[in-house]
Amino acid sequence: MSGARRPGRNFLFVPGPTNVPARILRAMHVPMEDHRSSDFPKLTLPLYEDMKKVFQTKDGQVVIFPSSGTGAWEASLTNTRSPGDKLLAPRFGQFSHLWIDLARRHGLEVIVQEEEWGTGASPERIEEALRADKTHEIKGVMVVHNETATGVTSDIAAVRRAIDAAGHPALLYVDGVSSIASIDFRFDEWGVDLAITGSQKGMMLPAGLGIVCVSQKALAQMADAKCTKAYFDFADHFRTNPGGYFPYTPSLPLLYGLRESLAILFEEGLENVFARHRHLANGTRAAVEAWGLTLCAKEPKWYSDTVSAIMVPEGFNGADVIDRAYRRYDLALGAGLSQMAGKLFRIGHLGDLNELMLLGALAGAEMSMRDVGIEVVPGSGVAAAQEHFREGVGEQRLAAE
Repeated sequence: MSGARRPGRNFLFVPGPTNVPARILRAMHVPMEDHRSSDFPKLTLPLYEDMKKVFQTKDGQVVIFPSSGTGAWEASLTNTRSPGDKLLAPRFGQFSHLWIDLARRHGLEVIVQEEEWGTGASPERIEEALRADKTHEIKGVMVVHNETATGVTSDIAAVRRAIDAAGHPALLYVDGVSSIASIDFRFDEWGVDLAITGSQKGMMLPAGLGIVCVSQKALAQMADAKCTKAYFDFADHFRTNPGGYFPYTPSLPLLYGLRESLAILFEEGLENVFARHRHLANGTRAAVEAWGLTLCAKEPKWYSDTVSAIMVPEGFNGADVIDRAYRRYDLALGAGLSQMAGKLFRIGHLGDLNELMLLGALAGAEMSMRDVGIEVVPGSGVAAAQEHFREGVGEQRLAAE
């Protein structure tokens, strides 16, 4: 059967890219058009205002780049910083590590606070470091809101309180790539200065859009920023975006897809979206407990509602579970990265998902673990998730009916 067509669909349960709804696929199936026509702003101008609703901001300014989230990382730093500037960054997973590396490549000095993988940013340590910075040499604090490598969500509101308690003017940079549009994110209320997301996770689109929300405080620092930038220059966008245009050729299909994605999110209601993700995550956690396994996240306060990183028992390799799931059951699971390579596998439960879709992934993971010799009781995780889903059966959906 090698090379034969697999019937049915691939079960995509990595923590991004996520499933693209049929509505979005249809919306993206458009002929090319003149992106400088007088009609084009009818498409683009509402996107900026609607993205502000997703970030939950009134005064923040949204910039949309044809890029991945990594481009948004770069844009947030190069538009507000100068070579030699100091930044403070907790490191507790592969993506916080990569953002730190990117900053250093641009000549920024990053003071790293090492945290145990499976935990997140420590507001107490951040406050301590900022209080010690009497001359305010630290210009920003970089925090990954949801670390997909370990399934950990940090408390951004607490980080803001720590910055304020220290009386420090540092900007707050937040990577929300795997949280925004899935986990509650409050740009204004939490005092975020630059928030970053990508199109391929909670926004339910293919990869290809890097989106940044910029506070007025951060905008004021652009004039003094000396980092080299060209493609990712905010100023070029600020000159063209108010009229509904881009400084260079945008991705038309992705913009049409973004319009449909926003419509889907608002039809469900953001609060319901967040509640659904918590509901699905709790079902996954019930399955993990029934299997007798543990999460990489050390405590419930760190648990992510978009991805669960599941530790495999000593003597087993998480990569074997992933390979078996893919080759035998057409199920894509996330791998362990860097320090966690081989120690875990990840189930992404974000985006366009419901209970039955997730139960399929849990069943496939369960069978794959048994196939490689991990002794989980057949049906145990699926049954535990089923009972959770039955008991909490779509409260947010029932409330809306």
